[in-house]
Amino acid sequence: MSTNSTPSALPDFPDLWQETLGWQPSVAQNILFQQLYEGILEGNQQLNLTRITDPVEFWEKHLWDSLSGIKSFLQSTSNESSSPDIRHLTPDTQHSIPYRAIDIGTGAGFPGLPIAIAQPNWHVTLLDSTRKKLDFVSQLVERLNIANATTLVDRVEQIGRDRVHREQYDLVLVRAVGAAAICVEYALPLVKMGGLAVLYRGQWLDEEAKELAPVVNLLLGGELEHVAAFKTPITQSDRHCLYIRKVAPTQLLYPRAVGIPAQKPLALTSTISSPRRSNPADDTAL
Repeated sequence: MSTNSTPSALPDFPDLWQETLGWQPSVAQNILFQQLYEGILEGNQQLNLTRITDPVEFWEKHLWDSLSGIKSFLQSTSNESSSPDIRHLTPDTQHSIPYRAIDIGTGAGFPGLPIAIAQPNWHVTLLDSTRKKLDFVSQLVERLNIANATTLVDRVEQIGRDRVHREQYDLVLVRAVGAAAICVEYALPLVKMGGLAVLYRGQWLDEEAKELAPVVNLLLGGELEHVAAFKTPITQSDRHCLYIRKVAPTQLLYPRAVGIPAQKPLALTSTISSPRRSNPADDTAL
């Protein structure tokens, strides 16, 4: 890959990293972040990868935002003491080695690629159904020599029923994919017992949590363990991360056939499922 002009350098912001996530990237990780930025800008010339190209905006909305969802994991590896409300979300030492994560609907590689760079001992699968974008991401992974990341072209509804993937992941990440009820149906079938699903959201209301909880608990084998509310460090935009623990096997009915979760998001008003239509538009608008 080559470009006609030299891209701007990403900001380092070591103090912001430390103040907000309790972690700082190493020199080698900062170099990889810069190479990732340059690769995305170059790929943007042929593919519609992202509208976020300004270096400061890219740092906040792609790098920082991606890593905000694994804050407690970063603090665990950096020996920082986690804040009381998230320390219970640190990795379970009984989990597999390497720690297996999957990024559903990775698009241009977010949040999966920054997480793979920040957590080199993890194995991160980047899942997307769009082959053209994922082919580019695969080339970028090879170019940057991110050995702990692999790409997978498939539909999440299909791999959720495949024993190779079903209940095989310690951590499942869902960012900028759709409504929460859609995301949990995609994510929880892939989470192993005791593992976590992390849903990245923009705005989030207590009423939404009350609607989501019975779907998570009664149908999908999860428990909404924590909702982290915070603001992005530059623009002070609202962000929420939902941490859902896998506490029981997901019913074999889920995920439903390709396209059905998005068309008829799960809702539960009693002990019987009652699908309803909802706008699956992404609420993070990234």
